[in-house]
Amino acid sequence: MDRIRNFGFLLRDLSRRYVLRFEQHASEISLTLMQCKALAQLEQNEGVSQSRLADLTDIEPMTMVRILDRMEADRILERRPDPADRRARRLYLTDKAAPLLKEIWRLVEVTRSEMFAGVSKQDREVFLDVLERLHANASALEDPAPETTPTRGAKAATTKQAAS
Repeated sequence: MDRIRNFGFLLRDLSRRYVLRFEQHASEISLTLMQCKALAQLEQNEGVSQSRLADLTDIEPMTMVRILDRMEADRILERRPDPADRRARRLYLTDKAAPLLKEIWRLVEVTRSEMFAGVSKQDREVFLDVLERLHANASALEDPAPETTPTRGAKAATTKQAAS
C-alpha cells in the first residue's frame, strides 16, 4: 500500500491525539487548551488587543472574550486602556501568570516527550525539517502573492494605446 496516500488522515489524527493528550495534562492545572494558547501567545505579545490575540491563537473573538473574562476574574491578566484608542484595551499578564506559564511549558514538554518516545534525536530533526518545509509550502499556497492587476483607469489607458 502507498503510505503517502493516507498522509492527510495520519497528520489530522496525530494532531487530534496530541491535542487530546495535552488537554488531559492541562486539566491537572484546570486550564483548557484555548486558555493555554491565549496565555502562551500573550507571553510573546504582551500589550496586544483582544482582537489581535484572537487572530494569533485562531480563536473566535467572542470565545476569546469569554476566555479573557475568566482569566481577568482569576487575576491572571489585566486589560488596560489603549493610549491611542479610547475604545480599545490592551492585554497584560499579571505576576500570577508566571507560574501558570511555567507549568504550561512543562506540560508541553511532557506531551512532546510522550509523542516522540522511541524516536531518535536524528529522526526528530529530520521530521521537524520536513514538517517545517511542508508548513512553508502550505503557507505559500494559502497566502499567495497578490496579483498585480491594472486599475480601471490604467486598463482603459492600455486599451486606448492598443487601439491607436
